[in-house]
Amino acid sequence: MWHTYHTVPTIDEALRILDEKGPRARIVAGATDLILELERGLRPDVEALIDITRIPGLDRIVLDEDDVIHLGPLVTHNHCAASKLLRERAYPLARAAWEVGAPQIRNRGTVAGNLITASPANDTITPLMALDAWVVLASRKGERRVPLHEFYTGVRKTVMRPDEMLVDIAFPAMKEGQRGTFIKLALRRAQAISVVNAAVVLSMDGARVREAAITLGAVAPTIIHAPEAEAFLRGKELSEEVIAQAARLTAQAARPIDDVRGSAAYRRAMVEVITRRGLRALREGQEQAGVPRDPVLLWGRDSASAARRPVSAKHDEGSVIRTKINGKEYTFTGGHDKTLLRLLREDAGLTGTKEGCAEGECGACTVFLDGKAVMACLVPAPRAHEAEIVTVEGLAQGERLHPVQQAFVETGAVQCGYCTPGFVMSAVKLLEERPRPTREEIEQALTGNLCRCTGYYKIIQAVERAAGVPA
Repeated sequence: MWHTYHTVPTIDEALRILDEKGPRARIVAGATDLILELERGLRPDVEALIDITRIPGLDRIVLDEDDVIHLGPLVTHNHCAASKLLRERAYPLARAAWEVGAPQIRNRGTVAGNLITASPANDTITPLMALDAWVVLASRKGERRVPLHEFYTGVRKTVMRPDEMLVDIAFPAMKEGQRGTFIKLALRRAQAISVVNAAVVLSMDGARVREAAITLGAVAPTIIHAPEAEAFLRGKELSEEVIAQAARLTAQAARPIDDVRGSAAYRRAMVEVITRRGLRALREGQEQAGVPRDPVLLWGRDSASAARRPVSAKHDEGSVIRTKINGKEYTFTGGHDKTLLRLLREDAGLTGTKEGCAEGECGACTVFLDGKAVMACLVPAPRAHEAEIVTVEGLAQGERLHPVQQAFVETGAVQCGYCTPGFVMSAVKLLEERPRPTREEIEQALTGNLCRCTGYYKIIQAVERAAGVPA
């Protein structure tokens, strides 16, 4: 898929390689979109990947002295979902991040990557547009600040030059009197691309709207505002009549297309529905309903961001990947141009990690990478260099199964068995994080794992049994 994989210890080194290779190189952060694009042949000119995930300090969410929030380029969706600062001062973004994929995807996928992929159906662009965000792009020539509404030129197109890296995402923190939310409509409850989505941010003077921002995703080539609805809301109280008219005006701003997820007519109708829901929730102070205050992350015992140790390496044909898997040191010659899933199965001979979809949809390839649950099919194999990995083979202690494995056997949760390793890995990480999870938390933890045999009742029962939850 690629020829050379660079792991860099600094931004300067990343920019040096970008400057040298130009359009033949791509930055790797989460790589959850990029891996699929490369495997599908959508980026045939890309020869080199530049992994920035070992650069310390790029995963911070901070509030500066000007009351501006900054997200580093390695801030993941789970970082946003768990951030107290974002919950209090940028709730639409926190909610949108929680709606992305499943815990394993949110542990790798970054907000910066979501912005750069530039799909109009991507969830975090919509709230960031409503929050009036901007990005900072860096190259060896210097930095430039680009308002997010000027960043996009079309479907999956941005103003970024081949030698540039996104180094900061920034936006004013919501102030007292401002309230906002994000609403997503998809074809299933998790692991789904938006059919439509909307973000609403209101600045209130008592019960009256002083200013409004309404942005829409998946209804035009880029994320768009609904300017007539925004203007209509100014100076008005959120009565049912006002909400209904604002929702109609918002729907008129949409320019959707027909595709496999929905017709243009359906999308336009649903824009009206979700806008109405969002405005009502803001009026009633219920905008945070339906989202857990303490979401499951599958980070294990330590929910803090793991400290990164700088690593510098170049992997190409014949180079060595040194890693620790299940507590054992491994050295691989080769594997530089494949996924972690293939490295584990083909090179390490650890076939417990399954390939179901190879698209991050089914969770059968769930492993722990430096302590966090991830989908191995979406991780480049060289990311294993100087890392620690745990697979399902590493859970048992000799002949004694892990309590989760034992519970799966005792409750009959093992069916055909193909998906079982992924479910077990997610459950193990959940119980590290929350030894006595609720039923809702178990369901959250398993949203990234699909079983194609039957229902999930026995699987959930097995996790409850392993946790000691009374039947």
